[in-house]
Amino acid sequence: MPGGIVPADIGVIAGRIAAIGHFPEAKAAEIFEAEGLHVLPGAIDSQVHFREPGNAHKEDLETGSSAAILGAVTGAFEMPNTAPPTTTRAAIEDKLARAKGRMHCDYAFYVGATPANVGALAELERLPGVCGVKAFLGSSTGSLLLNNPDDILAALKAGNRRMAVHSEDEDRLIARKGFAERGKPATHPVWRDAEAARASTERVLRLAKEAGRRLHVLHVTTGDEIPLLADAKDFATAETTPQHLTLSAPECYERLGAYAQMNPPIREESHRQALWKAVREGVIDVIGSDHAPHTREEKDKTYPDTPSGMPGVQTLVTLLLDHVNKGAMSLERFVDLTAHGPQRIFGIAGKGRIARGYDADFTIVDMDLTRAIENKWIASRCGWTPFDGMKTKGWAVAAMLGGRFVMRDFALTGNATGKPLRFVEALASPQQARP
Repeated sequence: MPGGIVPADIGVIAGRIAAIGHFPEAKAAEIFEAEGLHVLPGAIDSQVHFREPGNAHKEDLETGSSAAILGAVTGAFEMPNTAPPTTTRAAIEDKLARAKGRMHCDYAFYVGATPANVGALAELERLPGVCGVKAFLGSSTGSLLLNNPDDILAALKAGNRRMAVHSEDEDRLIARKGFAERGKPATHPVWRDAEAARASTERVLRLAKEAGRRLHVLHVTTGDEIPLLADAKDFATAETTPQHLTLSAPECYERLGAYAQMNPPIREESHRQALWKAVREGVIDVIGSDHAPHTREEKDKTYPDTPSGMPGVQTLVTLLLDHVNKGAMSLERFVDLTAHGPQRIFGIAGKGRIARGYDADFTIVDMDLTRAIENKWIASRCGWTPFDGMKTKGWAVAAMLGGRFVMRDFALTGNATGKPLRFVEALASPQQARP
């Protein structure tokens, strides 16, 4: 809460926080006794791939959002590398139509930047339900790619909201493809090396500064990028993932094989430690899961024919709470990285805080509960997690969205009630107004 971690009652009226304090005589239609628990702002995952349309055999908006709510993530930004990619007004409207009545968490969709739609980005980024523009500077899953410096600069100049980027240098990835040894997933970070990330981030920071555009660098994986990002805090923000803070090479590849494969890759322990240092020093602003499921059949192929990506939205909260319990960061820092940070950076209206007037979205956690993460708990259509069998201390036991419980005791409590997230910079649109 604004005053820190304190014992208090929270009064909710019509889905919004109406009062914070102590109300022993208050009457309520429903009372949830949270003694011994922590009531936190609803976690917001700023990077998920729910695969719909085009790859619903891996995931869809319903299963992905179910996974989010079971993990007590109440809001999610969904990525544009679907089939077809989300690069037009029609594609955005199609996703919004698909989401209505099917998504269990609140949601927003990224618009993918391409050389062909640069002229439309300023309009597209302000549509209802859009969280911003996403550019893939290095090829990953899907067909989206924006690699030419002139095209990147044009996209940066083509709007005003913060632009998110997948930062790997495509030319270096092409040149080093031979380092990906057949049957050896451990060579993934050798192929897509730290220099591919560093060089790309250096370039896009320079271009963003030239364009006068705010930038958000997604899933930062290297210690090499941290000084560059620290020197650009006036216009650039940064994100990393629970995977990159928890796993390291070569051990994860030896144990998990291609199930540890993602882009940018899980790297050596020195990079993991550098990311934790960046978390402690405030260079990292957000932690998002980069939830990117693939089927077992796809992951069981021979590397490098295996796709990159792993599920993560359902395990985000418990993995990070385990790190809190181990002393890697404070609970307040967890809240900043998963709620305050996304709200502040992207200008989410009415979300991300426990404060009077904000939406009553809560992630309710038991910091003393220890359980094992298990594949059978995973709601994603892929049905697996790289953290199967791992015991974590600190679990979400309930989640509330808009004043209604959507998860209690590790189970969904009702039908899908998620709605499009609203953004301060797009509230001029009448369609974005609060209902």
